[in-house]
Amino acid sequence: MSRGGPGGWASGLLRWTSLRLRLVAVFAAVALTAAVSVSGIAYWLNRDAVLTRAQNSALNDFRDSLQRNAASLPVDPTCQSLNNAAQRIGGPDTYQVVLLGTTPDNAPCAAPSNRDVFTMDDVPPSLQRAVNTLHTREDKQYHLLWERISRQGHPFLVAGARINGDGATGYMLKSLDAERKDLNSLAWSLGIATLLALIGAALLAQAAGSAVLRPVRRLGEAAQRLGEGHLDTRLKVTGTDELAEMSRTFNKAAEALENRVDELSAREAASRRFVADMSHELRTPLTAITAVTDVLEDEAEALDPMIAPAVRLVVSETRRLNELVETLMEVTRFDAGTAKLRVDEVDVADMLIACMDARAWLDSVELDAPRGVLATLDPRRLDVIMANLIGNALKHGGSPVRVSLRTEQSADATGGDAGQVVVEVSDHGPGIPEDVLPHVFDRFYKADASRARSEGSGLGLSIALENAHIHGGGITAANGPHGGAVFTLRLPRRPGGTPDADGPAGDAR
Repeated sequence: MSRGGPGGWASGLLRWTSLRLRLVAVFAAVALTAAVSVSGIAYWLNRDAVLTRAQNSALNDFRDSLQRNAASLPVDPTCQSLNNAAQRIGGPDTYQVVLLGTTPDNAPCAAPSNRDVFTMDDVPPSLQRAVNTLHTREDKQYHLLWERISRQGHPFLVAGARINGDGATGYMLKSLDAERKDLNSLAWSLGIATLLALIGAALLAQAAGSAVLRPVRRLGEAAQRLGEGHLDTRLKVTGTDELAEMSRTFNKAAEALENRVDELSAREAASRRFVADMSHELRTPLTAITAVTDVLEDEAEALDPMIAPAVRLVVSETRRLNELVETLMEVTRFDAGTAKLRVDEVDVADMLIACMDARAWLDSVELDAPRGVLATLDPRRLDVIMANLIGNALKHGGSPVRVSLRTEQSADATGGDAGQVVVEVSDHGPGIPEDVLPHVFDRFYKADASRARSEGSGLGLSIALENAHIHGGGITAANGPHGGAVFTLRLPRRPGGTPDADGPAGDAR
C-alpha cells in the first residue's frame, strides 16, 4: 500500500522537522536572551558613563565659571551687573545660564544669557526649592543641584547653586542632544550585534541539528525497515557518544530479534512438517480401518446386540478421525502456501442449495438466495465455507437458521458484475459472548474449555476463514440486534487478480 500521498508526505515532513525546529528555537531563544541581556547591560553601563561624564564636565565648568565671574558680585547686585556676569558665564556652544538676584531697591532680577533659550520658566520648581533650601546651610555654598529634563523631545541638564551666602543664585541649562545621538548609535550597534548573534545561533543550531538528527533519522529509518520485516537491518556505528551507544543497542536488539524469529520460524516449520507428515502417515492406516468399519457397519444389524453399539461407535469415531486428518492436511496446505483455487463461474444460489441438500439441511434452514448471482469462485471451497458456517449455526445456535444472499458494489467498481457476493448466516440462539468474539476463528478454540470432547475439531471456522482469504474475501462474526449470531461472508465476484487462482474447477486435493 502506498503511503506517498501529499497528506502523508507533509505529515512526515512535519514530524521529521519538528525536533529540528525545536532545537533551532531553543538555540535562538538562548542566544536572543543572552544577546539582549549583554546588550542591555552594555547599553546601560555606557549610557550611565556617557551621561555622567557629560554631566560632571558641565557641572564642574559651571561651578568654576561661577567662581570666576560671579564671586565678586555684591549681595544686592544691579540687574546690569547680573546681565554682564550671565553673558560672561553662558555661551551658545556650552550652556545657557540665568542669574537670579535682588537689586538694592529689593526688586527681583533674572538675568539670562539668552532669553530665547533659557529662562526661569524652564527651571523645574523642585530644583528651585532644593536650591533655596540648601541656601540656609553655609557649608553648601556653590553646591550644585541638578535634574535631567526633556523639552520638546530634547534632553537637557538643569543645575543650580547659590553663589555667595545670601547673594545671587545661578542656574544652568545644558543640551544633551550630542550624548543622545551617541547613545542612539550605540543602541543601533548593539541591536545589529544582537541580530547577528541570533542569526549565528540559528546557523549553529542548524548545524548542530543536522549532526544530532542525522543518526536519529537513520535510526528511525532502520526501525521502519525492521518493522517491515527486514530483520537483517543494522546501523553503522561510529564514535563513542550517546548516539553511537544507542545505535549499538539497536543492532543488538535487531540481532536478538532476528535470531528469535529464525528460531520460531524453524520451530513453526518443524511443527508444520510434523503435522503434514503425521496426516499423510495416518491416511494409509485410516484407509484400511475405514474399509473395515464400512464392512462392520453393513453387518451391524446381524451382530450381537451387545456388540452392535460398540461397532457403531467405532464407525462414528473412525469417520470423525478421517475428517480430522483431512482437515489437518488442508490446514498444512494453507500454512505452506500451496493451497490453490480451482475457479469456475457458478450461480451462487445453486451452490448454496447443493451444499444444504447434500447434508439434508433444506428443511432446517431458511434460504433467501435469488438466482442469477454469478461469481467466479472455487465451488469446492465455497461448499466448505458454507458447510462450516451453516453447520456451526445449526449446532450451536437456535432455530430458525437463516441464509441470505445479496450483492454489493465495491468502492472501485466500474459497473457490470463487479463487486462482492455477501452471504449472511444468522441464527436465533444466545449469541456469542463478547469475550469469545475475537477468538471464534482461532484454531482449536472452544468457548467452553470444559467441553474438550465434542463433535467439532475447533478447526471448522478457521478453515472457512482461510478459504475466504484465498478468494480475496473474508468472514466476520457478530451478534444480531435481536439476539443470535451473524456470520457474514464477503467474496469478490471476479477474483482474477488472485495469484493462486488456476483455471477450470477441479479437485484441489
